Amino acid sequence: MNLPHTLGVEFGAKVIDINNNHVKLQVWDTAGQERFRSVTRSYYRGSAGALLVYDVTRRETFIHLTNWLTDCRNQTTPNTVILMIGNKCDLNDQRQVSSEEAKEFAQENNLLYMETSAKMGTNVEESFVSTAKKIFSNIERGTIDANTMDSGVSFPVSSMMHASALSDSSSQYPSTCQC
Repeated sequence: MNLPHTLGVEFGAKVIDINNNHVKLQVWDTAGQERFRSVTRSYYRGSAGALLVYDVTRRETFIHLTNWLTDCRNQTTPNTVILMIGNKCDLNDQRQVSSEEAKEFAQENNLLYMETSAKMGTNVEESFVSTAKKIFSNIERGTIDANTMDSGVSFPVSSMMHASALSDSSSQYPSTCQC
């Protein structure tokens, strides 16, 4: 399966159940290419969470995480949930970034970490759900104010997430990332 790269921004939404609460995830899949960086920065503002996605078979995407993380942290609050995702884990024989190296980077930068395979569907839904659960937990604890978020959960290879509680819309976010 050869999916095209995201150009600009793609939007989607999905309602999930967390602790018997309907939580609507509004997903903004932003382009990871450097030429879109100035545009995608604005999508971080108001985000309760961010998924920073890199390709385990392309070291340059891992190296760019530092820039995406800086942008994310400069545009969000200190309590924004950030999940770093190594995509294409099904291509282990083509890896340029080891799981150990990625985990170390995530730990040094206080990020959650997960590996996915969009092609195989491995951990794709889990990445959204685990991030949403952490956001919801922060809202319950009062470390994130749901009233100051811009309406959802956001994503750039880098991807962002905005989480808003409520709404029973049944539209779907894309089940595969296109990084």
